[in-house]
Amino acid sequence: MKADYRLAQDRGIDIENPRIALKVASERLAIVRYVFLVQVEDGIATADQRASLEYADAALVGWPEMDADDVVDLDEDGKKTVAERLASMERYITEFSKQEAEGGIDAMNDLLVRATECVASVRRLYQPDFPIPTFAEIRRVVQDEYDEDMGKIDPSEHATVEDIEEQTEQADEKREENETDKSNDQKNGKNAKNKGDGKA
Repeated sequence: MKADYRLAQDRGIDIENPRIALKVASERLAIVRYVFLVQVEDGIATADQRASLEYADAALVGWPEMDADDVVDLDEDGKKTVAERLASMERYITEFSKQEAEGGIDAMNDLLVRATECVASVRRLYQPDFPIPTFAEIRRVVQDEYDEDMGKIDPSEHATVEDIEEQTEQADEKREENETDKSNDQKNGKNAKNKGDGKA
């Protein structure tokens, strides 16, 4: 966190502002969300992956400026809670980075959810009137959408290796049968011609 505050100061941000944690939380989560999106965008995202990304979106959407009218100043207990949430967020992000290096997509997915929970908690403290759905709520909706999407996909487009091998074998057998039938037809035609020539 100290490094983040120093970076903020270098960028001309007033780090003495009591609402500075609001800005730090949003920027950190936005970066983590983007990193995870890059990791999963080449394939078909699972329901869990879609849900974690949408949860981060829900926490970040319309993020307020520090001087927004609906942002409140916190008492000492509130500030302490924010500091704890940000510290937890940083621990999740550190582990997230390790999992990224190891290619641990499932772990990254879970850590993104945990980091988002911390950020959502911070936002609720500073902006108590802003509604943020829980991950469980988003997960249920996304699962329904995912099941519907999967139901629209032609199963033949996702044939297994065994299915493809079986289809290939069937095609080979059919081709061999056709070649055999063609060869027999040619022989029968030649025999009929020979018989005809003999009669003549």
